Amino acid sequence: MPAPGKTQAFRVRGQALLLCNVDGTPYVLRDECSHARTQLAGGRLCGFVLECPLHGGKLDVRDGSPVAPPIRRQVASFPVRRTGDRLELGLPTPRATTPPQP
Repeated sequence: MPAPGKTQAFRVRGQALLLCNVDGTPYVLRDECSHARTQLAGGRLCGFVLECPLHGGKLDVRDGSPVAPPIRRQVASFPVRRTGDRLELGLPTPRATTPPQP
């Protein structure tokens, strides 16, 4: 886990994610700004607020909700919990595709 007040980008199942450490509590977001489709990695984390490094929009890392423009849409957030010295991440189950019926 990154140091408090820092973030760390990583990938799981092909998804770009961002781990944010707020005073020892982990939060995970999709690593993509909902405004400009750019990475949030490299943005400044101040308390629960992450600033997009491209246009300076801000969002709340607890639930991905916008805090300041130009971000207007929520960024996906995922549940994360500590289990001993590990972090467990709750990602949605990939949808199974059903082949077309003849």
